[in-house]
Amino acid sequence: MDLHNPKSGVCLPISDLPRVVVIGAGFGGINFIKKIRNKPVQIILIDKNNFHQFQPLLYQVAIAGLEPDSIVTPIRKLFHGYNNFNFRMAEVIEIDHSNNKVITNIGWVQYDYLVIATGSVSNYYGLDNIEHSSVGLKDIRDSLDIRSWVLQNLEKAVITCDDIEKDALTNFVIVGGGPAGVELAGALAEFKKYLLHKDYPELAKDWMRIYLIEAADRLLNVMSPKSSNHALKVLQKLDVTILLNTAVKDYDGHTVLLADSETLKARSLIWTAGVKGYFPKGIPDNIVVRGSRLKVDEYNKVQGLDNVYAIGDVAAQVSEDLPRGHPLLAPVAIQQGDQLGENIMSLIKDGKYKKPFIYKDKGSMATIGKNSAVVEVGKKQLSGWLAWVMWSTVHLFSITGFKNRLIVGVNWMIRYINYEKANRLIIRPFEPDENVLEKQDNLKRKAMDNSALVAKSC
Repeated sequence: MDLHNPKSGVCLPISDLPRVVVIGAGFGGINFIKKIRNKPVQIILIDKNNFHQFQPLLYQVAIAGLEPDSIVTPIRKLFHGYNNFNFRMAEVIEIDHSNNKVITNIGWVQYDYLVIATGSVSNYYGLDNIEHSSVGLKDIRDSLDIRSWVLQNLEKAVITCDDIEKDALTNFVIVGGGPAGVELAGALAEFKKYLLHKDYPELAKDWMRIYLIEAADRLLNVMSPKSSNHALKVLQKLDVTILLNTAVKDYDGHTVLLADSETLKARSLIWTAGVKGYFPKGIPDNIVVRGSRLKVDEYNKVQGLDNVYAIGDVAAQVSEDLPRGHPLLAPVAIQQGDQLGENIMSLIKDGKYKKPFIYKDKGSMATIGKNSAVVEVGKKQLSGWLAWVMWSTVHLFSITGFKNRLIVGVNWMIRYINYEKANRLIIRPFEPDENVLEKQDNLKRKAMDNSALVAKSC
């Protein structure tokens, strides 16, 4: 294979075909690549990870319900047999759209067509202390950090004789009542109900408390009030404390400060209260709209940039009907990837796009624990066991790879019978970043100590 490695460039195969560079191996990116498989283009996928992750089940890894390798697939394995595909594990630093280049930490890559599919990250809305002292749920590493954090706090709670500290260690706060927060709260509640007394007999069930805090007046705000009420009742039955119309103002690793000046002692806080688009430097500010998303036209072309496209969470196709763009959901990214693949191949072949993107809403769903979920398809609304079966089926067949589907399916069957989760191991101990307030207190304390020393010496 002939390789081209210009000075400061990434080593890539020589090709006369149009080069399509894709940034990001999420749902949008991988479905776009599948659509142009073995077509007369050269595909270059760039991602800082060498795997694709199935994000809807991250919460199950977080509570030791699944092992991480059951919801991730190596990128090279995923595209094995694609004769026009190349992968480079790198972090994109900047997009030089004037020269059609992508600048990475291993060099630059020239492109004829660029697809930005970088997804989204947790949005902390400028609350720096919370960002440093909590964990989001957007990445497989977040899941493993949450798993370790929960288990570590329980281990610490067992050995402390300080009831106040024990209480803080066994209080688990989840901020955000959307699907991710509801699903994680339900899973943690079932951990408490079925496994706490087995693994930690020293801790009575009353010690572990789960708080779900939502700033709006109901859970699952993107779904109907009926689904919201069902989720509320199920979680309350599972002994989850739900605080609605309650905003979190600050958190220092020890105390949660609510907007009404009330406080809650907790040594862990998980943030699922919002996300924002993520993209490299080099994008003009006038293209970025609310939620740090890139404004695209009906063909997912980034407005004002030649041969640059965006799909998935980072793209905002704004219109009168969609003033904020499409919802940040996996089905949107999947459909956009498919349609953009057709459009780019049509553009290369015939000089025009095939058709504009129109999202086909296939419904929304969320699970709230064993035997309970909510599903909305059009005007139809389901809740309870049947909705849970539908949720399980859809998610099982959406997982990438037959092996992963088999592992997850068998695991779910075992859990359904005896609720025994995966190995609850602390492989990689986790501590959040030292919080800002604590740093400030330490600096003040050092300053006071130094002043005292100076005074004493004088």
